[in-house]
Amino acid sequence: MIRTSAVVEENMMIGLATVGAIVGVLLVGVVALIRRPTDTRSVLRWSALAITVLVAAVLTPLTVQDSGAAASYLLGVPVVATALPVLAQRIGRLSVVADLLAALVVTGWGLLLGLGIGGAFLPAAILLIASAVVTGAPRPSTTI
Repeated sequence: MIRTSAVVEENMMIGLATVGAIVGVLLVGVVALIRRPTDTRSVLRWSALAITVLVAAVLTPLTVQDSGAAASYLLGVPVVATALPVLAQRIGRLSVVADLLAALVVTGWGLLLGLGIGGAFLPAAILLIASAVVTGAPRPSTTI
């Protein structure tokens, strides 16, 4: 009986992290579409990093309890991957490639971890892909 409640609690925590990540991605998408920030790519990259860090923080107790020291790389790989586009943007080189590479790593890692904690990291990959495909076109002028 105790083990069953622990499994239910684990699934609820993973579900909470996943739903939170999806809601975060949707909010960022709506804000990006409505507000149209001047540097949309930067907003998308930083948002992907923030969502990934928050998901990792929520899942840390569960992952440490389940996997021990392995939690550092189970949760660290997606965080480092989403940090790379932010660093590439700061350096000013290959930021679109970094977006796509990070999205690929996060997606691959999420699928590798299966339906467990990996699914909670997948929504951030959507923001990284969106950052790679957003054009650098200037905002339309509202003046005549």
